[in-house]
Amino acid sequence: MMNVTDQRELRWNDVADRVLSGEGLSRDDARDVLASSDDELLALLAATFRVRRRYFGTAVHLYYLRNAKSGLCPEDCGYCSQSAVSTAGIDRYPLQSRERLLSGAREAAAAQARTYCIVASGRGPSDREVEHIAGTVEAIKSELGLHICCCLGLLDDAQAQRLKSAGVDRINHNLNTSRRFYDEICTTHTYDDRLATLRTARRAGLELCCGLIVGMGETADDVVDAALELRDIGVESIPVNFLIPIDGTPLAGVRELSSRDCLRTLCLLRLTNPATEIRIAGGREVHLRTLQPLGLYAANSMFVSDYLTTKGQTPEEDYRMIEDLGFEIVAHAGPVEPPVDAETVGAELS
Repeated sequence: MMNVTDQRELRWNDVADRVLSGEGLSRDDARDVLASSDDELLALLAATFRVRRRYFGTAVHLYYLRNAKSGLCPEDCGYCSQSAVSTAGIDRYPLQSRERLLSGAREAAAAQARTYCIVASGRGPSDREVEHIAGTVEAIKSELGLHICCCLGLLDDAQAQRLKSAGVDRINHNLNTSRRFYDEICTTHTYDDRLATLRTARRAGLELCCGLIVGMGETADDVVDAALELRDIGVESIPVNFLIPIDGTPLAGVRELSSRDCLRTLCLLRLTNPATEIRIAGGREVHLRTLQPLGLYAANSMFVSDYLTTKGQTPEEDYRMIEDLGFEIVAHAGPVEPPVDAETVGAELS
């Protein structure tokens, strides 16, 4: 007779088999992932790792984030220390100079990051700010060749096209939560506003980085809804943030997550979006704590160093964690040489 442990392994391996065969995770299975018991968590992680390994092997993609413009935001997002309703004691400054942003890119390359993320607070950028960032990205691409992701808020078509022409690879614009719950965390813009910016970025040919924040008071069904919405959109990258209840923000008193809950959420995102990059993002040190390494059995990327207004663990600790797992960091390729035409080659050889 099959024991309980064997039944759990069979249950989650069956789910992984169906995902690997191309069958989308059902809503019922997605709910079951989040409702799984602590006793079956290792079996769930093992099955999820089979999916992660199929598409990403044991590679880990590192991101380095630069808070290019801090605070000064008119929006009322309840989770954010930079919002208009936050009294958190953070630095507030306008868009940083090209040299400071280029310096951050050099730090990203030195930290073995493949992607450099330029983040600016606010509802959306002015055309002047877009031009400043575009010129900076051109310089970064020329010197370092880093993959570039920008998070700038709501964008229009012309702005998205300018960023694309400058060499920006990807736009980050998170859904953050489900449509049902969205008005509970923000009232100054809508869920549909966010979807519109994702469509704008896609029309410009930009990759989409779009994820969520868990632990804000949402239900399990809200998390499932967001995971399935991201699957329907077909984003290239999903950052999974765990709420850091920062003093001075409306959600300062919300503390709902356990380390095991965070692992279940990462498994859910991998199983609903098997071929998509899943990133362990803000709050991993706070919530996963000593279980951080297990998160990489579901996720294949993570931030290295600090976040927007909160500190992360040291890069050296991240490198050691990845090495101890037997995984390997995907390094960036370096600057791309400009094409050389045939006449130039002939002149050089003559």
